[in-house]
Amino acid sequence: MNSQFRPRLAAAQIVALGTCLILSACASAPGYPSLAKRPAERIAGTAQPASPPPVAQAPTPLSPELQARLAQLVGRARAAHAVFTAGKGKADRLSSAARGAAVSSEAWVVATVALAELESRRSEVMISLAELDSLYAREKVDGGDGVSIAAARDQVTAWVADEDAVLAELRGRMRA
Repeated sequence: MNSQFRPRLAAAQIVALGTCLILSACASAPGYPSLAKRPAERIAGTAQPASPPPVAQAPTPLSPELQARLAQLVGRARAAHAVFTAGKGKADRLSSAARGAAVSSEAWVVATVALAELESRRSEVMISLAELDSLYAREKVDGGDGVSIAAARDQVTAWVADEDAVLAELRGRMRA
């Protein structure tokens, strides 16, 4: 071993021996703490049985104005979804024709425009969905149950999900 490392090794051994002596002094102290439960850890309480869940109440009827607004939003979403569905065939044909085409080719541009038209119809459905979400949140904040609004919102959400799946498929086909 190199002579320059010997003093460092000796110093490290002394520090280690000192640490061991100090720790052993702590261990030899009388009166180890008990591992038994302390009073604060003992279980005691005054629990009461839970009250039964509230009985479901019949949905509160919507005001005539809110019913009319709900019907208008669902009708607008239904009409936009119908236009989307009608344009799906054209976009399907055009995206199939653009499969593998160069990005700026005629087939790719025409298919991209058809997809943009479908996305425009989807955005109209999304606007209705956003307004339904707003109505639902307002109804819940005001203490209503929002069951009728939630049902309409669920229907529009299903249309949006269907449209999203169609658009994803068509976009994927154009990338292939």
